[in-house]
Amino acid sequence: MEGDPLSSSEENSEQETEIQDSEQDMQSYWKANISLLFKLLVVWFTVSFGAGIVFVEELNSINFFGFKLGFWFAQQGSIYVFVALIFVYSAKMKKLDRDYGVHE
Repeated sequence: MEGDPLSSSEENSEQETEIQDSEQDMQSYWKANISLLFKLLVVWFTVSFGAGIVFVEELNSINFFGFKLGFWFAQQGSIYVFVALIFVYSAKMKKLDRDYGVHE
C-alpha cells in the first residue's frame, strides 16, 4: 500500500541497511588497498635501502653476471624490482577491484 507508514519505514530501514553495508564494503576495500600498499612499500624499502646500502658488503661476496651483487642491486636490481612491483600492484588492484565490484 502506498502511504502505509509501516511500508515506508521498512523501505527506509532497508535503505539504511544498504548504506551501512556499502560503507562497510568501502572501508573494507580501503583497508585492503592500504594493506597492499604497505606491503609493497616494505618490499620497495627493503630492496632499495637493505640490498643497496645495509647488506651491500654481504651481498658483494656474491657475483652476479660478473658484478658484485650488492653493487648490482644498488645500480640495476632495485630498478627491476620497482618495475615488477608496479605490475604486481596493477594485478592485485584489478583483483581487489573485481572482488569489491568497483572495477571499470
